[in-house]
Amino acid sequence: MQHPARDITTYSGNQAYGESTNIYGNIYGNVDFPEKPREAGKPSLRQCLHDLRVTDPREDRARIEGDKDKLLKDCYGWILDDSSFRRWRTQSESRLLWIKGDPGKGKTMMTMGLIDELSQSESSRVVVPMKRRLVDDSESLVSFFFCQNTIPVLNNAVSVLRGLIYMLAIQRDDLQRYVQEEYAIAGKRLFEGHNAVHSLQRILLNMLNDAALPPTYLLVDALDECTTGLPELLRVITDANLGRQSRVKWLVTSRNIPDIERYLRPDAAGTQVSLEVSASHVSKAVAAFVDFKVQDLVTVKRYEAKLQAEVEKVLRSKAEGTFLWVSLVCKELEGVGYHRTREVLRELPPGLDPLYERMMGQLLAQHNVKTAEFCKAVLRAVTIAFRPFRLRELVVVAGLPSDEFDDPQAVVDLVSRCGSFLTIRQDTASFIHLSAKDYFMAGNARRVFDIAAVDEHRQVTYRLLSAMRCLLRRDLCGLERSIAQTSGSTRQTKDSILTQIAYACEYWVDHLCASNLTSSATSEDILEDGGVVDLFLQEKFLNWLEALSLCKSLSRGIVTIEKLWLLTQGREHTSALARLVQDAHRFAMSHKSAIETTALQAYVSALLFSPRKSLVRKLFQHEEPDFIEIIPAMDNNWSACLQTLEGHSDKVNSVAFSHDSTRLASASDDKTVKIWDASSGACLQTLEGHSYKVYSVAFSHDSTRLASASDDKTVKIWDASSGACLQTLEGHSYKVYSVAFSHDSTRLASASDDKTVKIWDASSGACLQTLEGYRDFASLVGFATQQPVHPAIGISSDRTWITYNDQQRLWLPLEYRPTCSAVSGRCISIGTFSGKVWICCLK
Repeated sequence: MQHPARDITTYSGNQAYGESTNIYGNIYGNVDFPEKPREAGKPSLRQCLHDLRVTDPREDRARIEGDKDKLLKDCYGWILDDSSFRRWRTQSESRLLWIKGDPGKGKTMMTMGLIDELSQSESSRVVVPMKRRLVDDSESLVSFFFCQNTIPVLNNAVSVLRGLIYMLAIQRDDLQRYVQEEYAIAGKRLFEGHNAVHSLQRILLNMLNDAALPPTYLLVDALDECTTGLPELLRVITDANLGRQSRVKWLVTSRNIPDIERYLRPDAAGTQVSLEVSASHVSKAVAAFVDFKVQDLVTVKRYEAKLQAEVEKVLRSKAEGTFLWVSLVCKELEGVGYHRTREVLRELPPGLDPLYERMMGQLLAQHNVKTAEFCKAVLRAVTIAFRPFRLRELVVVAGLPSDEFDDPQAVVDLVSRCGSFLTIRQDTASFIHLSAKDYFMAGNARRVFDIAAVDEHRQVTYRLLSAMRCLLRRDLCGLERSIAQTSGSTRQTKDSILTQIAYACEYWVDHLCASNLTSSATSEDILEDGGVVDLFLQEKFLNWLEALSLCKSLSRGIVTIEKLWLLTQGREHTSALARLVQDAHRFAMSHKSAIETTALQAYVSALLFSPRKSLVRKLFQHEEPDFIEIIPAMDNNWSACLQTLEGHSDKVNSVAFSHDSTRLASASDDKTVKIWDASSGACLQTLEGHSYKVYSVAFSHDSTRLASASDDKTVKIWDASSGACLQTLEGHSYKVYSVAFSHDSTRLASASDDKTVKIWDASSGACLQTLEGYRDFASLVGFATQQPVHPAIGISSDRTWITYNDQQRLWLPLEYRPTCSAVSGRCISIGTFSGKVWICCLK
């Protein structure tokens, strides 16, 4: 139905509440009002704890306990009566206890036992569900962390502090604010980067100085396995700046390491328990462990009483106070025929290293020489690994024949033939104990390494690159759509070939750095232009980034690219590779958020928002989507600023297309309105005249005029071709937030902070109607259109995606996200907080 062009109707008693928008009159089509931007709220506690949690120490404890033998109080209970322990627990001035001992002495078992002992009641035990919070001051808090140098998230000071803080935060509501206050400012970056240790130290000390803090115990096991940031961690542990020292106590364990000894020397605040000095206590504990393990053997092997007594006697005499020795020997006895038990007992050497020598001799003496060689390959791979392997990864790294070990059960069988050096838990192979790795890293390396370790790293580097070049491809896990979220791809990832090459994607550059391939002394230069690394990046760089995202290791990947770039510096014949690696680093850094969130955006958003002369973009231009066009075109080089269409100098509040789609207008806090050529991006006009911020802009339907609304309480009407100001409409008593032309271009509506909406004659500038009665400021206004409009292109509610038919199509980098937007056909123009204005068109 045609609405009369100049028929003015009065609607009385109008009211609007809060930020609601009311429309008075008949609606002849769809009206779309953009949502007013709201200030970001306080980050949620759930998100804060999610970003803080690098691991859950409770889960680590359960895993370690599953790998070890049953926790027996007889094996650690003696420490409860030790004078040093009792002094630490009861005397206010004693706040640090260091338990030190050689490998296999039961330090981790003791830590787990003490966690139970220090947790005074079921309600204060750390195994309570996360939703249960401690608030009773009479209860103690226990926070702990288990270091393991073979697992990257468990071998550094930042992870230790994050784990301790996480444990405290999930137990007491009133401690969470110390994390949230700083997280609200810095976000996830608070827990990452070079300054993370200092930020986390500050948070932890604030928690420990809380006036309502109950008695609190902090336990860190295996300090010597903290390979990164150990000095900083030791300074935190020995920091005397704790206001409530008597209520905060540290207990740490480690090997006898001089670097740790320098920090943890006994004084008034700290004491030591040496497991070597306390040998008599440890021997009794080991004897109790022997009784327990032999009883298991009796159950399985049905030893008669005399043989049982002999086994117990030999194990006690040869164990030398080492729990691990007992555990390994009993494992061997399980596989020995009953009739050979006494023979094996006589052959058993005392001490760990001699036992390892015996295990190695048995491995090499296997009847099948081929199997023995495979075992050596596996042990070499695990020895030089930067983290434990999944079984399918082990095949790649060790160079095992894929046709013989395509079934994981074949790998399990091979690992079981590697003596008792290795263990498998949850499809992951690792050393039974750190001392086993030490055995192969020391002079005994010759038993498995036929070549020097650097040469083994060299061979592994080639294997990893070969596997990635062979297996990496676009959409590796069958996610199919470019918008599929990485976080929701766990099932596809688990069942994909990514499980074979995840380690390769994460650590190939680390093996390259550890090899002799980067030495000038070698004639084989893997880093030369056109070499293996150069070809890999030219062929598979985007596939590699996708894989890193799916592995949740993109941050590590960016660090890896930086390492690679440093390797290319100052070398002959690597200039082209150096330029490519530098460009690849800029590419990954610029698009980290997009690829990390949605892996396949490596081929969409990352390419489209890269400079036209980016080497990565040129190499993979065939991967660019052909249905999206970005206007203005990206600049040529990374170093240049992104084009801002002659540049507003402040925030852009509003953008609007002309109805013929040839021009774009933008309104800014810099007091100006700009008109742009929507095809070329050239600035056609800069309209100056407002004395304060310009909040809104709108073209007339015939595209000849432009209206703007300002903080200066006025509305201006401009000639869209010449830029001349045709009318200045005055009448509002406060800032004007929004303007809109009627469909026939004869009327103009404006909404103001003075709680009114005014309707004006667009030709004469006369005020035709004032709509009053709003209880809050009126910020949005629009006329109904004569024809329904169903724009298919749009912006997602969180402003991070361009959508089409409500489907996510293009992820937006932070600097491209809208403060305002306008749609014309299949194009959308976007104004940003920084002043950039850009256009995206779907073809």
